[in-house]
Amino acid sequence: MGAAGVIDIGATAGFAVASLLALAGLWLVAVVLLSAIRTVVVPRGERPVLTSFVFLSVRRVMEPALRRSSPQRREQLLRRYAPLSLVVLAATWGGLVIVGFTPVHWALGELTWLDALQVSGSSLTTLGFISADPTPARLVEIVEAFIGLGLVGLLISFLPAIYAAYSQREQLVAQMASRAGEPPSVRNFFVRMQVIRGLDDLDDTWDAWETWFAQVEETHTSYPALVYFRSGEHRSWLTASACLLDSAAMFLSAVDRPQSAPAALCLRSGFLCLREVADQFLLPYDRDPAPDDPISVTRAEFDACCDALAEAGVPLVADRDQAWRDWAGWRVNYDGALQGLAALIEPPPAPWSSDRTEAQPRHVLRQVVALRRWKRLPTEEPTRW
Repeated sequence: MGAAGVIDIGATAGFAVASLLALAGLWLVAVVLLSAIRTVVVPRGERPVLTSFVFLSVRRVMEPALRRSSPQRREQLLRRYAPLSLVVLAATWGGLVIVGFTPVHWALGELTWLDALQVSGSSLTTLGFISADPTPARLVEIVEAFIGLGLVGLLISFLPAIYAAYSQREQLVAQMASRAGEPPSVRNFFVRMQVIRGLDDLDDTWDAWETWFAQVEETHTSYPALVYFRSGEHRSWLTASACLLDSAAMFLSAVDRPQSAPAALCLRSGFLCLREVADQFLLPYDRDPAPDDPISVTRAEFDACCDALAEAGVPLVADRDQAWRDWAGWRVNYDGALQGLAALIEPPPAPWSSDRTEAQPRHVLRQVVALRRWKRLPTEEPTRW
């Protein structure tokens, strides 16, 4: 074989390698764009692998500091977890697009790898401080610049939507702090409402929370990062909602007042909300529980609460046994989802919710399972670990 044949074979092999690398880079760019669209644009039910991986990685980095921290310092770190993860996610999208376009520029522009990386970074950020000469390479730079502007546009719409939903969520959480204390409890809720306004007309409270649960279900399944945004040092959207649900169940089962349709509707809206959010993270719970299934609240705790309410002058029904069966029959609908979410986000301790959920060292494992099973709907097969 002559020298010309060797050169032709070498050129063909080099072209093939360059083409494969360029295709691999374009595939990476497509993965990033799909992840960004599924995270920001597609409503409800999406579990992008890249987004889950970023949140998992940030948590792994923070885990040593969390284990060594005091409770106050741990709460501070957990408050920073979700915002920090979103910043890292945005940086990851941009960095991976730069990396993905680098072999494309290298294949088209006859550049070194370092120059191709610089061209890619210049194109994505639209700074234009370096550019390739051939016309096809210039077209790729234009495409990359459009992608960069698109990612910026997504972030401009994404972050305000996140914080608007957070602000809307926190209004009733703050209201619950004034009505049920910090941390919130069923006893405080009924005692304060009895003293301040009486228990004859709580329909506006149940109506407001029914609407709140519907909003949280929509926002926290569309933007799962909101689950990790914390309310305050002694507050949590999860413990506030649990206290409200327990109070509505207590009102329907143990408080001697006429049955309230708004309270029942609020309860149903609430446990459906917690279940939908738990499904987003593939948390296991019984989807069709029996009314007498075990729950995390004991009969002794229920009786102690009823005794405290009776002592404070709250009218209670005479049949305590039936009241317990009715209350437990409501609680069983959201007990599993509540405990799973409490283990996931580790809210401040509150009676009957996060106080019986230990900080889980398998928190990261739970997210790994969700990451590995991101295509499996929880309605098809419950996740078990």
